[in-house]
Amino acid sequence: MIRHPSITLSLLAGLLGVAAFGGCEGEAVAPPPAFIGVSEDPSDNPVLSLTDDQQRLFDDGDAAFEQRYFPAQGLGPLYIRTSCARCHAGDGKGPGFVQRMILVDEDGTRIPDAGTVVRPFVEAGAETPLLPPDDANIFLSTRIGPAVFGRGFMEAITDEAIEAGEAAQANRDDGISGRIHRVTYASEANTDVSFHQHTPGQEGLIGRFGVKARIASLDEFTADAFQGDMGLTSPMRPTELPNLDGLDDDLRPGVDVDLDRVNAIAFYMRALRIPTRTFKDLSTDDVADAEALFAETRCAVCHTPTMPTAVDWPIVALAGVDAAVFTDMLIHDMGHDLRDEIVDGDAGPREWRTAPLMGLRFFDGYLHDGRASTIREAIAAHASEGSEANDSVERFDALSPDDAALLITYVESL
Repeated sequence: MIRHPSITLSLLAGLLGVAAFGGCEGEAVAPPPAFIGVSEDPSDNPVLSLTDDQQRLFDDGDAAFEQRYFPAQGLGPLYIRTSCARCHAGDGKGPGFVQRMILVDEDGTRIPDAGTVVRPFVEAGAETPLLPPDDANIFLSTRIGPAVFGRGFMEAITDEAIEAGEAAQANRDDGISGRIHRVTYASEANTDVSFHQHTPGQEGLIGRFGVKARIASLDEFTADAFQGDMGLTSPMRPTELPNLDGLDDDLRPGVDVDLDRVNAIAFYMRALRIPTRTFKDLSTDDVADAEALFAETRCAVCHTPTMPTAVDWPIVALAGVDAAVFTDMLIHDMGHDLRDEIVDGDAGPREWRTAPLMGLRFFDGYLHDGRASTIREAIAAHASEGSEANDSVERFDALSPDDAALLITYVESL
């Protein structure tokens, strides 16, 4: 995060070490090294036991995830990226990143009429990108694209398991007290009710996706990304987002992508397997010792190693298993230093959903904005005024050098 009065986009770019959203039409500027995602392909393979129809749907979603969109297909009027893969390269973090902004003036905190998301590219007759203005104090927060592999397991975790975790943490005496982010379904109904039957305006759903757990299901996550990141409308999100030029459509009149495409991409993410763990530098005894340290330092409270999935989940391989997600699915107060000043639904500026650690070894940057380049830096960043993780960081700092190194090697191997 960067806080600076009268910050301009060019200054921001200089601080990040990139050009100011330049490049060819639709091309995302290469981010700095900390934001570059997977170091190798975590595999683009689905879970086992898909039916023939499910495999075809997975393949369709895989192709649609990679597809680049153009203005004639509905891109714009404002957009951030031209495809899903440009934010989630290799199904992992990066190289895409999104910026959120809050404007702070003498009258207090306010946001621009068109929202808090920086949308730097324009098409379809738009002339005014949504950029941080240079006449106000600005709080900017960067968010790198989350990995998408294993997200189907997160969607399949039972509500009861998440609620039980919340209840257990409410009785702890070490400062950890995560809570469920109850969200409202903000889309039109999906006619495919295989995975859920959410209705417009339905309240009280358990948020699971997004760094503040603001979305409950992967099909809504997909429709939201189409609309918010690419300016592509769908039957679930049929309205163009507000823009400073007042445009209410683009070069493709009406809805831009059909529901089949939304559901195919959602299924692709649902069926991506969790990368197989490889503890090549650790013996069996080392792994057991590291798991004990993971629990002793309280890391396992929030980064819960496994959570149970629904026994009747439509994808057989995801049904009735203990999914190795390494998250409790709850949002936590992470303290002053990790705040972003953004209120997202019922999640406050300092609250973040516990990041799933599955496939962590493929990431080159950690935390929501990639500020940490090593696991040790990420652990240290968990500590600040008011953070629920302060006790856990103190426990880590109290480890012997050998135990600390073992625990870090374990986490780096996930």
